[in-house]
Amino acid sequence: MSETEAISPASGTRVAAADMNAVRPAAPLVPHLEHDRIIARDGAALPLRRWLPDGTPRAVVLALHGFNDYSNAFADSGATFAASGVAVFAYDQRGFGAAPARGRWAGSDRLVDDALTATRLLRERYPGVPLYLLGESMGGAVAILASTRMDPSQAAPDGVILLAPAVWGRSTMNVFERAGLWLADLMPQVRWSPDLIPVRIRASDNIPMLRALGADALVIKNTRADALTGLVDLMGEALDAAPRFRSRALMLYGERDEIVPRPPVMRFVAALPPGEAAHQRVALYPRGDHLLSRDLEGPLVVAGMLAWIERQDAPLPSGADREGRARLAGRPATAAPSAASGARPSWQRAPS
Repeated sequence: MSETEAISPASGTRVAAADMNAVRPAAPLVPHLEHDRIIARDGAALPLRRWLPDGTPRAVVLALHGFNDYSNAFADSGATFAASGVAVFAYDQRGFGAAPARGRWAGSDRLVDDALTATRLLRERYPGVPLYLLGESMGGAVAILASTRMDPSQAAPDGVILLAPAVWGRSTMNVFERAGLWLADLMPQVRWSPDLIPVRIRASDNIPMLRALGADALVIKNTRADALTGLVDLMGEALDAAPRFRSRALMLYGERDEIVPRPPVMRFVAALPPGEAAHQRVALYPRGDHLLSRDLEGPLVVAGMLAWIERQDAPLPSGADREGRARLAGRPATAAPSAASGARPSWQRAPS
C-alpha cells in the first residue's frame, strides 16, 4: 500500500488518504444541556449549577461569573431568585472553576461563543419564558459582547444585567498599568500572586465571604500573566462595543469599587447608544464594592435585580437608579427622595 492510500473502515477498500475525511466524516457535534454540565460546540464540558423554583419559572437567568471565580459565585443570589420564581443557570467558564484548561485564557471569542450557545440552549429548554443574561465583572464583559454578536436568527435576551462590568481596557489605563501589562506580555506563563501586590485591594466589605473564597480550592489564587492580558483585551473589546450595545439593560456599580475604576465605567455608559437610554438603566450604590451582590448590602442589590426583571420600566425599590447616569458622571442629583417606603433611598443616606 502506498503512503497516500489507506483502508476505508466502512468498506475495506483502498482510498486515497486525502479522501479519508470524505469516507468517514466526523459526526456533527450538537451542543446540549445536561443536568450538571453544558456541552459546548467543540465538545468541551462546562460544569453547570442551577437554582430552580417549584413549577414553571416566570423567568430564566443565565449567570456568568467573574475572573478567577466560578459558577458558585451565584449560590446565594441564585437561591433568592429561585425562591421568587426565577430559574438561574450558571456554568464554569473555560479556564475557571472545574472547566477545561483551568488557569489558561481561552480567548474572548471562545468565552462569548459559549455564552451564545448557553443562551440558545436555555431558549430551547424554556420556550416563551423571558430570558435574561447576567454578568458579573468579567462575566459582564462577556455578556456585553454576546449581546452585540447575537446571530439575527437567534432570539436576543429579554434583558441584560451587568454587575460591576469589567470594561477597563488598555486605552483607559495609566502608563504604569500599561507597563505592567507589557511585562506580563513578555512573561506569559509567569503566575502573579495577590501577595506580590503591595497595596491591598478590597473586593467586598463582606469579610466572611472573602475568607470563604480564599479557602475555596476552585477559586484561582495565582494568575498566569497571559490570562491577565487576555482579560484586559476582553475588557477593551467590551468597552469598544458600547455604541453597539442596544439590549435592555440594568447596570449596577458600587462607588467603592476598587477593582474596576469609575472612569472607564463612565466612559462605557457615555458611549451607549443615545436612543437606548430609556431602557438602559444605571444604578449606583454608595456603599457598594466590586462584588455587589455578595457585599453586606447584597440583598438590596439582589432585590433590585429581581424588581427590574419583574418590571423594567419601574424604579428600583432602593432608589439606586434615580438619576444614576448623572450621579455616575459626578453631576449632582436633583430628584426628591422616594415616597414609596417613607425612607430615603440608599444613595441619599450618608455612608457609615
